[in-house]
Parts: sequence; structure tokens; C-alpha cells
Amino acid sequence: MNKYAERIYNGMVKENPTFVIMLGMCPTLAVTTSGNNGLYMGLTTTAVLAASNLLISALRKVIPDKVRIPAYIVVVASLVTIVQLLLKAYLPTVNDLLGIFIPLIVVNCIILGRAEAYAAKNPIGVSFFDGIGMGLGFSVALTVIGSFRELLGAGTIFGFKITPDSFEPISIFILAPGALFTLAILTALQNKFKLPSATNGSVKNNIGCGGDCSHCGGSICTTNREMLSSKDEIAASKESIVKKATIKSEHGKNEEKSSQKGGLI
Repeated sequence: MNKYAERIYNGMVKENPTFVIMLGMCPTLAVTTSGNNGLYMGLTTTAVLAASNLLISALRKVIPDKVRIPAYIVVVASLVTIVQLLLKAYLPTVNDLLGIFIPLIVVNCIILGRAEAYAAKNPIGVSFFDGIGMGLGFSVALTVIGSFRELLGAGTIFGFKITPDSFEPISIFILAPGALFTLAILTALQNKFKLPSATNGSVKNNIGCGGDCSHCGGSICTTNREMLSSKDEIAASKESIVKKATIKSEHGKNEEKSSQKGGLI
């Protein structure tokens, strides 16, 4: 498997942002009242994610480290605005369906997470495919959750009647609590069958490690360790400088006292 295909596979399976890493829960729970809504939201996020990874990777050596997060947000916000204007112009129905959740893509933690953990440290090509892989994984997850809720709550999938007339829809599944019930059921099934998930310890080589970053080889955990190590080094350096300054100051005071005593004698 070449490195580009590996990024697609990674985003869709190994580090699926919804089922494995458990990121982007706001749109996951709010938008997935139907399979259509989940698919549209996923594809819209994919476009922003791939483009933001591409731009941030291209600018990674230009953006100062101290302002990288605000810079990422500016890039993402610009792309979201472009996508929203395109949807309004060419797909107004999709724009109306997603509503306020299109602007909220700006603060989607999947996008900022991939920008910080991957795009800011890797070349343009693999970063672009990483964005596509993560976006497609997100799209598949939202479509599955939306279809599951739509089937149980309305007896349809993508608007097509699936269940027999005798089936009584469980309307709570297309309401707000249904999103939590559906996610809980799918997560329970993941844990039951020992599938990779951030809610269990079955994954040791990627982000689904149950939060044990110190023993995890995943990209985000590795980044967390590097950041913590860097912070520890900076703190140690500052402490060393303060100690040296204190010692120097005390040494200077002692010399001054000695000279004053010598003068009095």
C-alpha cells in the first residue's frame, strides 16, 4: 500500500474520527436525523478538511509557531465561507438542510486536530490525502448513524420506504435523544466485538488507546508527548536561568558586603 492510499485507509478505518477517535460529536449528534443529512454534512466537511490540510501544509514553514492556532482558524474560516457560498449558489437545498452547522465547521475539532497533528508536520501530498481520508471516514460514520436513526425513527433510508406497513416507527430516534441512544448502541457494539475505539483499550498502535498517551504510538498521542516534552524542556530551561540569576545576584551581594567590610577595616 503506497503512502497516499495508506492515508485514506487510516482515516476511514484505523483512525476513523467518529468511531475510533470520537471527535466531532457536535455535528455527529445534531445533524444525523437522516442518511441524507449525514452524507451531506460529511462531504462538506471533507471538502474543508482536505483543502485546509493542503494549505496549512503548504504554509507550515511560514506560519510562526506562536500564532499557529489562530492562523489555522483563519484558513479554515476562509474555506468554510467559500464552501457555504458555493452551496448557497448551487445547492441551496443542502445549505438549508445543514443550516448553522456549516459555519460551525470552523471549530470542528477534527479539522484543527489534523492541522496540528499531521498537516503542520508533513508534505503537501500526504497531508491532502490525510484530509480526504479523515473526511471520508467522517462521512461514512455520519451516513451510517443517520441511516440507522432514520430507519428506526421513520422506517426509511435516504427517503425510501424500507419497513413494512405494520412497522411502527420509534420517533424518538429522529429526535435529539435518539442521537445519544444510537451512538451509545454503536459504541457498545464496538466494545462488545473488541473493535478499535477510544472507549476501550483494544488499540495500541493508534489514537484509540483509551487515553493512555504515554504508551500509544498514534499520531496525536505522539504529538502530545512531543508537546509535553517540549514544555518540560522549556520549563527546566527557565528554572535553570532563574537559579543562575539568583546565584549570581547572591554572589554579587556577598562581594559587595566583603568590599564594604574591607573598606571599614
